[in-house]
Amino acid sequence: MKKTLLFILMALAVFTAAAADINGQWTAQIPGRQGNAQESTFTLKVDGDKLTGTVANARGERPIENGKVTGDDLSFTQTIEAGGNTIKFLYKGKVSGAEIKFTRQREGGEGQAQEFVAKRKTT
Repeated sequence: MKKTLLFILMALAVFTAAAADINGQWTAQIPGRQGNAQESTFTLKVDGDKLTGTVANARGERPIENGKVTGDDLSFTQTIEAGGNTIKFLYKGKVSGAEIKFTRQREGGEGQAQEFVAKRKTT
């Protein structure tokens, strides 16, 4: 029994050590209307499996919602108001070193999913 418990604790320690460090700022060029890219800064904070933070661009800073982290995978939503309409975007990302490969999709599957890469912001 003690050996099994020890094995489980060691496996959890290895898994925790292998999880990506997502905390901090990340910058990306996000595809926009008519192919024009818009620079955005993601400020991310992880607490256990919960992800919080903001996304800032030339139009302002907005909080992320429903953030979740599982190993190197992360996901969150962002709600914006545009032209009197509420639009929700679903973000999914995979961390690999100093990059997060993102896919962004408008809720309801409207429009084509956009792919982009965020890079860790260095000081």
